[in-house]
Amino acid sequence: MSCRDEFLEIYRANIHREGAEALLDYLENKSDFFTAPASTRYHGAYAGGLCDHSVNVYHCLRDYLSRARVQELYGLEYSEETVALVALLHDVCKVGCYKSGTRNVKGSDGKWTAVPTFFFDDPLPYGHGEKSVYIVNGFLRLTREEAMAIRWHMGFSGGEDKGLVGQAFQKYPLAFALATADMEATYFLEQEEAD
Repeated sequence: MSCRDEFLEIYRANIHREGAEALLDYLENKSDFFTAPASTRYHGAYAGGLCDHSVNVYHCLRDYLSRARVQELYGLEYSEETVALVALLHDVCKVGCYKSGTRNVKGSDGKWTAVPTFFFDDPLPYGHGEKSVYIVNGFLRLTREEAMAIRWHMGFSGGEDKGLVGQAFQKYPLAFALATADMEATYFLEQEEAD
């Protein structure tokens, strides 16, 4: 099964609130979500990398939330819809931001060669997590905890005030869980070194 097919299967099986079909139509037919990379040179820096990353984060989040300690000691339990929403849609802010191009790389023979790459050019510079919340809320209504999870999914690696990140994690444990899943997918499943 292709990543696109897996994304669509997870989305359609779990996300049913009002506006879900309009959002999916946007992703499929009015955006580059399924062909965009996840980054310019690091994880998922290839056509379709954004979809791959989103599905990886979904699986990592489900695994994290299924841990006995997380359920029994921390009391974290979320609906399948919430898990699918925050994981699959946390990076919709990247839609329409990557442009194809080339860059020169010096080979071991000392010669320069043009290699394909992506350049980031954000037409709506609204931030990262907050932009994803803005886009998703334009189609369907997120709960406060879902919005906070998406907003703070970069955790302490983002450019935000670290005190605010900690407060968000304490008040909205789903934000911590999503940030953990995002880091696991990025640094373990999708580890790619920059040239």
